[in-house]
Amino acid sequence: MGIFNPDSKFSQFMSKVFDLMVLNLVFIFTSIPIFTIGVNYTALYYVTLKMVKNEESYIWKSYWKSWKQNFKQAAGIWLIFLFLGIFLVFDVVLTNYMTGAASYLKYVFFVFLFIWGMVLTYVFPVLSRFDNTVRQTIKNSLLMAIRHLPWTIVMLFINLLPLILFIFAPTSISSLVTFFMIFLGTSVVALANSWFFVNKIFPYYMPAEEEEEELSDLEESSRVIEAMDRASTDFLQNSGTASEETSDSDGSVSDSGASETDETTV
Repeated sequence: MGIFNPDSKFSQFMSKVFDLMVLNLVFIFTSIPIFTIGVNYTALYYVTLKMVKNEESYIWKSYWKSWKQNFKQAAGIWLIFLFLGIFLVFDVVLTNYMTGAASYLKYVFFVFLFIWGMVLTYVFPVLSRFDNTVRQTIKNSLLMAIRHLPWTIVMLFINLLPLILFIFAPTSISSLVTFFMIFLGTSVVALANSWFFVNKIFPYYMPAEEEEEELSDLEESSRVIEAMDRASTDFLQNSGTASEETSDSDGSVSDSGASETDETTV
């Protein structure tokens, strides 16, 4: 079987690269009106989440289906985060010029900026997968980001890696990064993050037998909170068990095995 056979791994790989290139170029052109960036990210994640699960069929059709369905909510969420991000960056820059105790305020705004980035990493993938109100989508994105903090940090790094390379890498590398971002960058980053969402995050809130079920606002929020409560309860139970078993009758200390929880670890 030749490498150019449609069923060969090479052909399948190149087909996926072509799909990602089309997605990236469509994303760039449709993001020229800045207020549509959130809509485009939602549509992009709608497709890449399906690609990770090998469910993609018609890339173009799937992209525009999500684009039309989520336009109002995604545009509203994006404008909220855009103005909030501008406000936080302005405050960081402003407090950087302050002296005395007031100068430490910049660290407070850095923390808020970090939380802003955490929620922004989740909000559009969550919107693309769950049918919810704007308020509930933002709330659930925050809860998920905290619940899966290690994966959140990894995805934040993936999001920032092209920018870091562009700023700090030599000119030759920066040129390659620019070329990569124009033709593949955003879609590849979304695909990488989608792998974490499909395999490490969303399964906590979407059991296998209910994957195709659309959750209501209350059901999704409850599932997020229940997942966090289970982790806290298991941790407290394990801590109590460990405390009771560490001391034996003669005062010696014995080892106690740690129970497994349903937490995802890095």
